[in-house]
Parts: sequence; C-alpha cells; structure tokens
Amino acid sequence: MQELLIATRNPGKLREFAAIFAGLDLQLRTLDELGIVDEVAETGATFAANATLKAEQYRDLSGLPTLADDSGLEVAVLDGAPGVYSARYGGVTGEAQLRYLLDQLRDVPWHARLARFVCVIALAHPSHPTELVEGVLPGVIECEPKGTGGFGYDPLFYLIDEDKTMAELPPERKNAISHRARAAHAARAILAHWFTP
Repeated sequence: MQELLIATRNPGKLREFAAIFAGLDLQLRTLDELGIVDEVAETGATFAANATLKAEQYRDLSGLPTLADDSGLEVAVLDGAPGVYSARYGGVTGEAQLRYLLDQLRDVPWHARLARFVCVIALAHPSHPTELVEGVLPGVIECEPKGTGGFGYDPLFYLIDEDKTMAELPPERKNAISHRARAAHAARAILAHWFTP
C-alpha cells in the first residue's frame, strides 16, 4: 500500500479526501501523524502557487508523495477579491468578515454579484513532476447570510441550481458538489495513474 501525505491539520478536510480516494491502494498520512510541525508560508500570488509551495515543501520534509490544496472565494465585481486572501480578507474573521464582504458589495445589485469558489490541488511526488488540478463552483453572493451549516463564506454563497446557500445544504450534498470535491476527483485520476502497477 502506498502512503500519501495530506498536507492539512483540518480533520474535516482529511475525511473528505479519504471518502473521495476510497478504493485506491493508499494509506493517507497527516502532518501531525508524521510529527511535522513546520508551517509553510503561503506567499504565492495565486491558489496554484500556494498549493505548489505547500505540496513540494511537505514532500521534501516527509519524503512522501504529498497532496496540498489552496482555495478561496473570487468575486467578479471585486476583480477576483478576496482570492488568495480569503481567510484574512479585511483583516477580520468570522461574522465580521461576512459583514466586510457585504459592505464591499453594498451598492451592487444581486444579478451582478457573481462569484466562484476555487480550489487548486497540487500533487508533489519524489520522482514525478508536480501536477495541478482545479475545481470551481460558481454562485452568487447573497445580500444577507442564510443557513447555519458550513463555514467561512458559505452563508453568503448562493447556488442557483440548488436554490440554497452552501450553509443551507446538508453536509453530504455540500461535500459532493464543492470546489474541493471537484478538484479531489480530478486528483484521484492522477493518483490512480501514479500508484497503479
């Protein structure tokens, strides 16, 4: 069985990858399990650059094939912001961050609030070139938060096909259609190619 380091300390993210990679001959390892305490600085200007930085540095630290991702929200009318700064947009977090985003869009009509969640996964292998895959989920930014599930921008991210925000979806539905799930399914094909004899 092949080992694959999932470069995260987030147990929810690990469970999501484990479900999508089920059936592959893989043993998923975590940073904590391997005793890796280093934090890779996300200094890239793009999701792809940050995912690559993390995957390659943690591959070098562990000696294992490594998966790392970077993701966030891009709002068209804000020229793609918050983008790579999604986690620290406006210098605030939680409810204050949702308010900050809504303030930026105060005079923007609903039909012009197009946005997308983006996830880029980098796969770094000791003996293969690093590979990148991307998952995108289009939506619209609501005028007020709706729903209690999910995290981050989920209460503001309205999905037209679902007629709900991400925070109003059951977790299993969110995990099936999310930007991370879409990227992970693409990553699964690369892993199957790497690890199939």
